[in-house]
Amino acid sequence: MTKPTPHSLGHLALNRRSLMKTAAAASAVGAVGLRAPFVHAQQRSLKVGTYGGYFEESFTKHIFPEFTKATGIKVDSVAEPTGEAWLVQLQTAARAGQAPADVSMMAQVAMIRGTTGELWQPLDMQKMPNAQKTIADYLNKYPDGRIAGVPAVTWYITLVTNTDVYKQEPQSWAALWDKANTKKLGLLALASNSFLLEIASETFFGGQDVLKDEAGIAKVLEKIAELKPNVALWYRDEGQFQQALQSGEIPMGQYYHDVTGLAAGEGFPVRSTFPKEGGVVDRGSWAVVKSSTRIEEAHVFIDYMSQPAAQGVLARKVGTAPTLPRQLLDLSDKEFAAVSSEKKPIIPNYQLYTTRGDWVADKWTAMITG
Repeated sequence: MTKPTPHSLGHLALNRRSLMKTAAAASAVGAVGLRAPFVHAQQRSLKVGTYGGYFEESFTKHIFPEFTKATGIKVDSVAEPTGEAWLVQLQTAARAGQAPADVSMMAQVAMIRGTTGELWQPLDMQKMPNAQKTIADYLNKYPDGRIAGVPAVTWYITLVTNTDVYKQEPQSWAALWDKANTKKLGLLALASNSFLLEIASETFFGGQDVLKDEAGIAKVLEKIAELKPNVALWYRDEGQFQQALQSGEIPMGQYYHDVTGLAAGEGFPVRSTFPKEGGVVDRGSWAVVKSSTRIEEAHVFIDYMSQPAAQGVLARKVGTAPTLPRQLLDLSDKEFAAVSSEKKPIIPNYQLYTTRGDWVADKWTAMITG
């Protein structure tokens, strides 16, 4: 990503793509039985932006054709750059009354910044009965309660270990601080993609209320600084840590649950653990730029993607976690566990990285990684 922001689906997709090999080319969605939430449309179209590479390819192959079949609305796929570059493009185009995409999948920091600038069309949840069932905590709202974004996909950062080195599964994020783990950890390099501030707050400070002011944030940063003797790698290149985890060179750290599970499925000695404090759930949201002239079609698309069957397809074919409660899904226990958990998650404090992002980044560099 171009700035310190939460983990991008584009980066995850590239790593997953090399790991999954040809799995994404498996059967299409046709047999799943996705339904059109609206009356069949004729000769309509919609531009939908998703992260480029494997992620967009998966939507183009498995999702968009079935949506068109069900609704009659043709989808023009748009490959988004990751991070805030796409937000800037949307903002610039909107000022000229244009829409590079009608519906876009947005990472949370960019989503919040677009909300602050009133970039997004408020969404009418009454028109989207399936979207009404998505997990309420994942909705993006304007200060007055209007809905700015609906969750599209989620994914988890968990505590990962090499099973050859760690025979016993750790139960808490506190394991990262254990002095027995000197020079054994691989951790994400940025405050805004590792979410270690949130992890430390939930593990040692009774929750995230401590992050409400700079004095509290400084206390949590001091706790994170205690990790430094244990860290062998602050990583930006996910593949670098993945290889070191699989070989046992760096046998513990934080990584993506689904990718770790895929590696384990290929025979590598790795495991993903949802600690007692919860895994960190990050997400992408569907948002509709105000300059779009396809507002009705956008509502149809978002509601379609919020169906249990569509979320099941994403879990099976793309490896993302559902945005709906477990009881609404047709995923088997094994399929659900491959991408998600019923444990209460740690939700990132995205506002922290928009309101105090530069301050946090400077402190992080000075106290943690500098």
